[in-house]
Amino acid sequence: MERTRSAILTAAASVLARDRTATLPEIAKAAGVGRTTVHRYFPDRDTLIKAAVEDSVEVIGQAIAEAQVDEGTSVAALHRLVTAYLHVGDRLVFLFNDPHIMRGYGVEQPEEPLSTDPVLDLIVRGQQEGAFDGHVSPQWIQHVLWALVYTGIDEVNKGNMSRHGVAATVIRTLERGILA
Repeated sequence: MERTRSAILTAAASVLARDRTATLPEIAKAAGVGRTTVHRYFPDRDTLIKAAVEDSVEVIGQAIAEAQVDEGTSVAALHRLVTAYLHVGDRLVFLFNDPHIMRGYGVEQPEEPLSTDPVLDLIVRGQQEGAFDGHVSPQWIQHVLWALVYTGIDEVNKGNMSRHGVAATVIRTLERGILA
């Protein structure tokens, strides 16, 4: 039962990341189940989307935790984080392609920034170690990281890059910029 629900939520995030107007039958097909099975778990599209949002937030949080960004050197931790982000790429695109999706489905973001954001903490640590550029804000580095990860996900989805090569390209571009 839980495996079916999880498959539906994973498929919903993946399908909706590519097409916000996707139907329940399209999501059911991607999950490998029938439409009636989807309705057994989620009575309507809005209920499914809300559950997919909540599940995606949890999955992304788990991926960050599993990347152990507070261990090892900041550069090694950044490499693990990029790999983790790419692993949950559809979830990231699903949540962050539409800035209103979380609010619109009742998943509120805190008004105050989190007292500890593990990614920002990693960036600050990297700046303090001298591994990351200290002349730009940690938020700037985080936004550049997200932009490169999103671009990598998009290139894989378009078939322009392999899933296996994208992490190295994102990391290389993040670390070296675009100069030869």
